[in-house]
Amino acid sequence: QVQLVESGGGLVQPGGSLRLSCVTSGFTSDYYGIGWFRQAPGKEREWVSCITISDGDGGTYYLDSVKGRFTISRDNVKNTVYLQMNSLKPEDTAVYTCATDCTIVDGKVYFTMDYWGNGTLVTVSS
Repeated sequence: QVQLVESGGGLVQPGGSLRLSCVTSGFTSDYYGIGWFRQAPGKEREWVSCITISDGDGGTYYLDSVKGRFTISRDNVKNTVYLQMNSLKPEDTAVYTCATDCTIVDGKVYFTMDYWGNGTLVTVSS
């Protein structure tokens, strides 16, 4: 069975950090780009980051509002994708979900939702 399981969410104060993990199973995850999207109450879903299968220069995408604060990485041996989140702000509060597929072509990112997880809650509050 295809599964993507997120972990690492929690409550953190503004300016703090969290690292989210997405462990995949049931499919050959190294053939897929994997991204993270988030959704806050009353807000539309927004795609936060993507890392492609190449994981090279130009192989990542970030939403403008998280650039310089979030870093996406992957370990294909462990079938795991990480999202390191630093300098967190209250507006980052949301349920974060990992999903596949995403690709980056000619500087543009393309997202699909072939598979996705159940999400992990990140709350940034004092």
